[in-house]
Amino acid sequence: KPHPIQGWSPNFIPKVLGDAVEKRLHDEVVLVPSFRAIETAQKLACVEGIFCGISGGATVWAAMEVCKKAPAGSNVLAMIPDTAERYLSTPLFEHAGAEMDDEEQALFNTTPCGQ
Repeated sequence: KPHPIQGWSPNFIPKVLGDAVEKRLHDEVVLVPSFRAIETAQKLACVEGIFCGISGGATVWAAMEVCKKAPAGSNVLAMIPDTAERYLSTPLFEHAGAEMDDEEQALFNTTPCGQ
C-alpha cells in the first residue's frame, strides 16, 4: 500500500533497524499512520517553527506517543531527519496557497526582508 513518506518503501526495514530488533535492543516499534505524520509535520511548522518533512512529523509523533507512556522524569529524544523545502509539491503542503494572505503579508512586512 503506498504511503506519503518519500524515500521510504512500504514495510522497508533498514539493516541497522533489523539488526537492532534481532538483538532486542529496542523497547517497542511504533507504527505511525500517514495522516498523523503529515498532521504533526504541519503542526511543527505552524506552532514550533520547525520546517520538517513528513518523516520528521512521523518521528515526532512516535516520540510523543512514547512520552505518553514514559515514567515521570524520562527523557525522550526525537531527531528530525531533514527539512521540508524539497516537499513543497507533496501532500504536506497541499493546503498552503501560493500567495500570502493579508495576515501573512503584514507579518512578512515586519521582517528585515519585508522592509
